Amino acid sequence: MRKKTLTVLMASVALLGLAACGSKAGNKKEAKGSDKLVVYSPNSEGLINATIPAFEEKYGIKVELIQAGTGELFKKVESEASKPVADVVFGGSYTQYAQHPELFEKYTAKDNDKVIKDYQNTTGYSTPYTLDGSVLIVNPDLTKGMKIKGYKDLLNPELKGKIATADPANSSSAFAQLTNMLKATGGYDKKAAWDYVKDLFTLVDGKINSSSSNVYKSVADGEMAVGLSYEDPSVKLLNDGANIKVIYPEEGSVFLPASAAIIKNAPNKSNAKKFIDFIVSKEAQNALGTETTNRPVRNDVKVSKNMKSLKDIKTITEDYDYVIKHKAEIVKHYNDIFVDIQSK
Repeated sequence: MRKKTLTVLMASVALLGLAACGSKAGNKKEAKGSDKLVVYSPNSEGLINATIPAFEEKYGIKVELIQAGTGELFKKVESEASKPVADVVFGGSYTQYAQHPELFEKYTAKDNDKVIKDYQNTTGYSTPYTLDGSVLIVNPDLTKGMKIKGYKDLLNPELKGKIATADPANSSSAFAQLTNMLKATGGYDKKAAWDYVKDLFTLVDGKINSSSSNVYKSVADGEMAVGLSYEDPSVKLLNDGANIKVIYPEEGSVFLPASAAIIKNAPNKSNAKKFIDFIVSKEAQNALGTETTNRPVRNDVKVSKNMKSLKDIKTITEDYDYVIKHKAEIVKHYNDIFVDIQSK
């Protein structure tokens, strides 16, 4: 019995020794790590160029970038959940991440406390890195003598057929404008706010643009007097010398964050964490603020010459959970109003 026990003990010691060796080897491999990171992103070339090359240079990590639409990329992550191909999704709205928390790893960037409080990572997994606000883009030649400071000023009969907008049922920026104006004029479910929407779209006069880019282009080209647009391309037009004004509605602008997150069971998880840390670092945020027209999520960095300081803008906060839960109802209410207007 004693001999048998001793044999078992010796075997156990041998196994422990092998385990220890394996553990050391594993730790050594983990310490050495990978020099690769696979990123899925819907972002523009400007934003990509302001971040990824600097990250590669800083960490000696080669980024393999796959670009596509946000919806397509999220479906790809979902289909690959059992065997992830990518490490990070870099781009997409809070709503898209909030609807798929099971696809992402919990991680909070080291500089999360340096981010503007309203845009810090509170989910534990999605990290905001830029903000985009709803704005009015105005052609000064076509609005001479008009005072346009906010939403209420758009209810001017002289603007009938001259207000550019995309379809809130199909365009994310147009939907953001819809929820912004609802919040700014009373609330998502308030009659007064929906009465405003009806009055505004009566003046739109059925002229719905096929894309959000056509909205700001039509105003810059002098085809339309005012557009319901968003900050990034509008400020870029200003920087490029376009004859436009960018108006932040005096009733309040909603700034929605673009986010990034580490994919669950990412193959290169340690590099993914470095990337999340990097995109909210002061270095990367300064680059975003000066090399692009994307608004940083930190207040301690520089921004584009034509980008108004956030402290000088009246901001209102979207009720994300409400909008996610009631999006279909909001879109249906808008569609019902639009159909009613068109039938008259």
